Amino acid sequence: MNLNLQFQQEIQERIKGLAIDPLIKQSSLEWINKISHHKWAYNFSWMGRPAIQFPNDSWAMQELIWKVKPDLIIETGIAHGGSLIMYSSFLDLLDLCEAIERGGVVDPSKTNRRVLGVDVDIRSHNRKEIEKHPMFNYIEMLEGSSLSTQIKTQVTKFASNYTKVIVCLDSNHTHQHVLDELKFYSKFVNLNSYCVVFDTIIEDMPNSLSQDRPWGKGNNPRTAVNAFLKSNQSFQVDEEIHNKLGITVAPHGFLKRIK
Repeated sequence: MNLNLQFQQEIQERIKGLAIDPLIKQSSLEWINKISHHKWAYNFSWMGRPAIQFPNDSWAMQELIWKVKPDLIIETGIAHGGSLIMYSSFLDLLDLCEAIERGGVVDPSKTNRRVLGVDVDIRSHNRKEIEKHPMFNYIEMLEGSSLSTQIKTQVTKFASNYTKVIVCLDSNHTHQHVLDELKFYSKFVNLNSYCVVFDTIIEDMPNSLSQDRPWGKGNNPRTAVNAFLKSNQSFQVDEEIHNKLGITVAPHGFLKRIK
């Protein structure tokens, strides 16, 4: 047997084992609950910019980006810009690999790949740091509500120039906002690519963690995903991803376009 194929099959079997082990999910949720009181996700950065993500989820995004090889990544919710920088660095690596395959060199000023970030409030100190970062040549930012008519028009126009698109939704986490984002932004995702909905974990956490927020159990990204999938047959949850990760803020949030 091909040893590479054998290794991949072993991975699949391990993931299946994780999926059917009831203690794994229980232990993971307990750990996430406890660590969230310490704002653990706020402790990490990517190339110098704070990235408010779980490291496991960042690794999953790297795998998706390598598999899809997008020319555009759309992210709602910018915060400090760490994830914008991270996605840009992955696109830079894609450009580098393709240049090596062609026997040429990368010219960052001529790349067609972009990361488009949308945020209702891009704070000036964050914008300044993002704009002076070496990865900024991959980044475009739009300030305004991700669901405003103006932003929708701008995003539609921008995305019309791209064919391989990954979408990441990580802004307002209320049910209606995320559902409306899914209905609009999912249309940019091409076949076999992904729309990733972050913080679906809210549904599994005690309301005490969201007591100062407008979202909580029954009103969050997971409930929005459930409602979206009931009316949209073009996407399905890629369960292998959250089963593999175990520790993730996006269980059932990695949505793959299947038709």
